[in-house]
Amino acid sequence: MIETTDQDGVAVLTLDHGPVNALDLELLTALPAALAEVADARAVVLTGRGRAFSAGVDLTRIVDGGRAYVEEFLPALSDAALALFVHERPVVTAVNGHALAGGCVLAAAGDLRLMSGGTIGLTELAAGVPFPTIPLEIMRHAVGPGAERMVLSPARLTPERAAAIGLVHEIVEPDLLLGAALRTANAVSEAPAEVYALAKRQLRRPALERIDAHRATDDPRVAEIWASRRTADGLREYLASLRRR
Repeated sequence: MIETTDQDGVAVLTLDHGPVNALDLELLTALPAALAEVADARAVVLTGRGRAFSAGVDLTRIVDGGRAYVEEFLPALSDAALALFVHERPVVTAVNGHALAGGCVLAAAGDLRLMSGGTIGLTELAAGVPFPTIPLEIMRHAVGPGAERMVLSPARLTPERAAAIGLVHEIVEPDLLLGAALRTANAVSEAPAEVYALAKRQLRRPALERIDAHRATDDPRVAEIWASRRTADGLREYLASLRRR
């Protein structure tokens, strides 16, 4: 589900969960655990196996699982994104293909983001579901004012367009992606660990303060919409439309 390898002190976490690394409860639960296991690594590289970094939430599981599944899934989604966002060591996301919806959020949670192909974007509103607080604030931190357009006018961005708004820091040829990510991770990990961790906390403080202020009030309403019959019907139609393309 998540393969962990060591590359001279840099932990490489590879999402390996079906053809497009769709996000379900099991994968999202595994990610914080995997990050905790590599807490002493000099840096972390997160990438995906296959043609996608992650194509986003497994919406079929949402529809089939109903309210009980949603009540477990949404906190797991937020906790996984937050674990990546606040990890004290350098985190480089090596986006090897499509990174959509929740997959885009995980990519954006990295400190430095490299991309080799595919598309990246937020498709939640197109699917008819709102954002929990943590994913929304991670996107606001990553692209600033650009987050509003990404959220309210959902579109898939090419690597070039993503780089233009700061969502991607470097575009790399596919066969060079992992090597470039490792070089980036090694370069940023040369700073003293405690200095890097402090700088990271300072940069993320506004986002974390907004999370603390709004998660308790906003997320219950988000969960209610995700778990509603109307949303389930809309997701069935959305999934059917994707199959017709």
